[in-house]
Amino acid sequence: MAKKKDNFVMQAGILAAAGIVVRIIGLFYKSPLVAIIGVEGFGYYDTAYAANSIVLLISSYTIPSAVSKVIAQKLVLKEYRNAHRVFRCAFIYVLVVGGIASLFVFFGAGLLVEMDSAVLPLRVLAPTIFLSGILGVFRRYFQAHKTMVHTSISQILEQLANAGVSIGMAWVMVQTVKGKDASTQASFGAAGGTIGTGAGVLVGLLFMLWTYGINRKIIMKKVARDSHRETDSYGEIFRTILFVVTPFILSTGIYNINNFLDKTIYQELMMNVMTLKESVVATDLSAIAKGTKISNIPIALASAMATALIPSISSDAKRGDKKSVRMKVAKSMKVTMLVSIPATVGIAVLAKPVMQVIFNQPETLDLSSRLLAVTSLSIIFYGMSTLTQAVLQSIGRMITPIVHAAIALAVHAAAMAAMLLYLDNEYRMYYYVAATVLYSVIVSILNGYSLRKYLRYRQEKDKTFLRPVFASLVMGAVAYGVYHGVYLLVPVNLVALGIAVVLAMLVYFVLIIAIRAVTEEELRSMPKGHLLVKMGKKMRLLKG
Repeated sequence: MAKKKDNFVMQAGILAAAGIVVRIIGLFYKSPLVAIIGVEGFGYYDTAYAANSIVLLISSYTIPSAVSKVIAQKLVLKEYRNAHRVFRCAFIYVLVVGGIASLFVFFGAGLLVEMDSAVLPLRVLAPTIFLSGILGVFRRYFQAHKTMVHTSISQILEQLANAGVSIGMAWVMVQTVKGKDASTQASFGAAGGTIGTGAGVLVGLLFMLWTYGINRKIIMKKVARDSHRETDSYGEIFRTILFVVTPFILSTGIYNINNFLDKTIYQELMMNVMTLKESVVATDLSAIAKGTKISNIPIALASAMATALIPSISSDAKRGDKKSVRMKVAKSMKVTMLVSIPATVGIAVLAKPVMQVIFNQPETLDLSSRLLAVTSLSIIFYGMSTLTQAVLQSIGRMITPIVHAAIALAVHAAAMAAMLLYLDNEYRMYYYVAATVLYSVIVSILNGYSLRKYLRYRQEKDKTFLRPVFASLVMGAVAYGVYHGVYLLVPVNLVALGIAVVLAMLVYFVLIIAIRAVTEEELRSMPKGHLLVKMGKKMRLLKG
């Protein structure tokens, strides 16, 4: 592998671009998927996915994150032999733990989901845990070398395979039980959709194996030339991995269990206390999930930034370079907010047109749109919390985000249960969404406090938050007005939405430069930044 410049913003941008493409593909294939399996089936699909995800995160996704941190620390010291031994140990770890987790999900599916019709889709998902762990190790190994291209390509290939197979197998599975009751068809259709997930992971893994094969000679040359006399024993490496991975497991588990916990609380209270039918609850969860899928797209930037930050900041922390850490945190937060704030406003004001393009099911369109508008508030705070969690872990404060996530989990779960039990049941889905937003707010506040404490760091507020908020509000007004104006002239939703989005983005771009929310230097550091600068100069927003 060629030596990469430590440009974490650019690397994060590559990963973010891929993440956004992946989520867009994932979003748009869900539209025909819902059309095939129905709104009820999508509820079972999403419920199974949430249960599988929490086991996957704890068992198979945490070790790659930990590996990225450990390998990055070895590479900064040019300990190539030890770095590769860490890679081997991680591989063994995921084979064992991922295998056990897959078996647990398959045989214990009935314990993980409340709705009987979600059991079959969950069992179909079980093997993906084993494969995902192996895939994650390869991806994070290359990320530790500060190259995100291989991971990005594998993610796109994975999602393309997922989309094609999910739609095809959903149709096949529905046809196999045609003539049976609606819930059975919905369950089998959801199971067909989950087959695509496994197929996608397999394609992504095959690509990473091919990539590793191509780079293996270069990797092994570095290992052979390693002049360090001390070689870590496999026992030492396993102890190091376990020391690092345990906080990652706890943090990731608590940080991500909220989605699974929310669904569990909702199902338990609605079915067992409010005595709603399983099909009704599944339809509720489907309406909520639609909004979540859309709002997750801009959050991909924060996730990518966090992934890129872990090896970069870990290396700086290892050298004791706190100044560099603070600089990278500041830059990362600013880039994240420059995207997250306008995304929140844009999705909120155009919630219905956006929902109509992607999930145009008349029976849930209005409700899903309103839920999406509320959910959009979480984009900003999930962006902040995801980023700050990665920073705290990278500087060695592994337990801190665990405590914060646990506090947020307890508070938001209690708030959600109280609202569902004691407030008007008509608005039950809004309580669910509000609790989700509350969780992200609490984590963001607590993580921010800890960054100030441990890094003596305070995020600049004017250009990071206030000016982007002002530009976004103006942009939102333009988007709303243009959409409705165009729609009166040309009553085609996609046309009106497309024009509104393009003009809104242009207005936002002009404003953030005009009010000096971003500098030319900052624009250049972003992915395709030279094109943004060129555009700014052509529009005479920047000096030529």
